[in-house]
Amino acid sequence: MAQNEALQIRAIREHAHAVTDSRRDYEPLMELVGNSRFTLLGEASHGTHDFYHTRAQITQWLIKEKGYSAVAVEADWPDAHRVNRYVQGRSDDADAVEALGSFKRFPTWMWRNTDVVEFVAWLREYNDDLPEGSRKVGFYGLDLYSLHASARAVLDFLDKVDPEAAQRARYRYACFEHFGEDTQAYGYAARFGLSKSCEDEVVNQLVEMQKRAADLANRDGHLDPDAFFIAEQNARLVANAERYYRSMFESQIGSWNLRDQHMVETLDALVNHLGARSAKVALWAHNSHLGDARATQMGASGELNVGQLVRQRHGEDTVLVGFTTHTGTVTAASNWDGPAERKRVRAALSGSYESLFHAAGVSNFLLILRGATWLSGVLNQEMLERAIGVIYLPESERVSHYFQARLANQFDAVIHLDETRAVEPLERTSQWEAGEFPETYPFAV
Repeated sequence: MAQNEALQIRAIREHAHAVTDSRRDYEPLMELVGNSRFTLLGEASHGTHDFYHTRAQITQWLIKEKGYSAVAVEADWPDAHRVNRYVQGRSDDADAVEALGSFKRFPTWMWRNTDVVEFVAWLREYNDDLPEGSRKVGFYGLDLYSLHASARAVLDFLDKVDPEAAQRARYRYACFEHFGEDTQAYGYAARFGLSKSCEDEVVNQLVEMQKRAADLANRDGHLDPDAFFIAEQNARLVANAERYYRSMFESQIGSWNLRDQHMVETLDALVNHLGARSAKVALWAHNSHLGDARATQMGASGELNVGQLVRQRHGEDTVLVGFTTHTGTVTAASNWDGPAERKRVRAALSGSYESLFHAAGVSNFLLILRGATWLSGVLNQEMLERAIGVIYLPESERVSHYFQARLANQFDAVIHLDETRAVEPLERTSQWEAGEFPETYPFAV
């Protein structure tokens, strides 16, 4: 073992807090959070039960002990709003599974899984038990893929409060009709001049709603009390999504930055709506969105992300928590729009943080990086870090799923769960149930 690696392992062992499901094990993290208003909880994949479960537990403690009033997630705004209405007792959905029914776009397992159902059910019960008149905890989406669903939501709102304004909006959004629901086809055609851009129409619609905010918000007192805010956010999403789909054919970095900027813009709007000084938000997204991009290979190439932007705006009022694993199983697809598969996660590559954590010999542990001078010093060297999204390609893992990072600058704390298992989709296919053949099949050696 190289001298530097031995020093790193020694530092990890001396600072590692072994964790189980016990609240007591996470006391160092809760102390780090303190009165911070933004706790960003990551995941190293979009399909690992242990990440979802642990993240939900921490969020429950933040809500009960720290007064957190919102959970904002890497999901589409209108789909999450249906969940929000359910957890606040304002929908007709019978249960948490039904409340998640709008999550129909790939990858459905990312939100339609047993861990999310459990958390949503818990949040509904928690809100139901609050004293009358208390602020109920909300569940909100930050992403921008739902261009058409959001446009429909804007029209539904305006149809109820101002039919003439609805007609103007319908005319503007008709700009997309030629492409049906195929937003990427629109982006390609608009980018290369094969079709008229809808940019002016969607921006004008947003501007009109913002100018008439007070009037529209007071049109009908029988609506959802957040109705105008929800509609305005949908109009903002349409405007930003239109830019995003055009940018996909210009620059990968540009489209990434637009998406993360939209998520932070939505977060800011949500905080202002809930109470700029009092709102506390737990934010769920992939490590690649929540770890400070400036400490990664992506940041060096010009990408920014949610973690960086929130940290820049709110400083130590922000806590960034990353998750890592060494091996296990994961729910992922082999290609975009492909079926959910239960895949084996290969043992972490040598030279990665995950491999280093495995070598420390503590199965599951928490590391507090902020303020730990020696630990941060030895974990701030550039090393490999793994990221599995909705697609996992183990045969090309080094190229597809690893990047360089300086962990101690990327996160304030890291939770390492050495062997993890796949998240369980609500809609299980025979392919998922079968899992992946071991590498030694058919010899079993």
